[in-house]
Amino acid sequence: MKTIDKLVVCGVGLIGGSVALALRQARLVNRIVGVGRRPEPLAMARQLGVIDEISTDWADALDGADMVLLAMPVGQMDAVAAAMAPHLSAGTIVTDAGSTKRDVIEAIYRHLGGHLANVVPAHPIAGAEKSGPAAARAELYRGRKVVVTPLPENSPEAVARVRELWAACGAVLHEMSPQEHDRVFAAVSHLPHLLAFGLVHDLAGRANAEQLFSYAASGFRDFTRVAGSHPEMWRDICVANRHSLLAELDAYLSELAYLRALLVAGDGPSLEKVFDEASRARNAWADKAFPATPSGE
Repeated sequence: MKTIDKLVVCGVGLIGGSVALALRQARLVNRIVGVGRRPEPLAMARQLGVIDEISTDWADALDGADMVLLAMPVGQMDAVAAAMAPHLSAGTIVTDAGSTKRDVIEAIYRHLGGHLANVVPAHPIAGAEKSGPAAARAELYRGRKVVVTPLPENSPEAVARVRELWAACGAVLHEMSPQEHDRVFAAVSHLPHLLAFGLVHDLAGRANAEQLFSYAASGFRDFTRVAGSHPEMWRDICVANRHSLLAELDAYLSELAYLRALLVAGDGPSLEKVFDEASRARNAWADKAFPATPSGE
């Protein structure tokens, strides 16, 4: 990969900070400028060596920038794209790390129409429950999938450059259309987060919440792990992808209704059949996706 002379990272937390650290560790970036809404994370990122300098002005940040990574919550995309637009140079390549693509692309077309050749959306399939610059780590993307969702107007050179950026972080590259991306991740990412948040919220609001949590063990921990994730980020993701997410939620509600009917009927054999089919599917996926990780609790 050709070295990036100046990289601008908007959102210097786990996702953006980890890209910065990975490129720095690989010695593929000379200068990293951080941009964000709040001074505290930016100051921490500079103190930790995630970024080299802080910019509070897009005109200054984008001056001479080779590449921009937009790693803030997707709900900020419209405002950020509008703020960037007047100062974006023709040769600067822009990519993002948003978990949804519909809203991101709408903002790109609305504000960055003159730069479509160089604005290439993407989504790293990596994360953790912790957020902020202190959670960033250089190895976050190693062996993890990154989905690039190019626009028809993107130049092949810009797409290749964005692919190189993520490959330099150790990621495994995939491509799909933005529409397919949002449908797929509504099912396997956004719905599980919604369910985990909902379950914990339900239990936490009960009169005997303290008792319930005192008996929760590894099964509860594993099922609700993602409920410890960044609330603002997941609010934005769920709202942005609500059309696909609602379709998945409706399908899941139908499954729950079926399970409820089996419980009402006391139909043990049918329940066992559902559990067996689910167990086989889950273990087959886990063995393929995480071959070194034993299945089960």
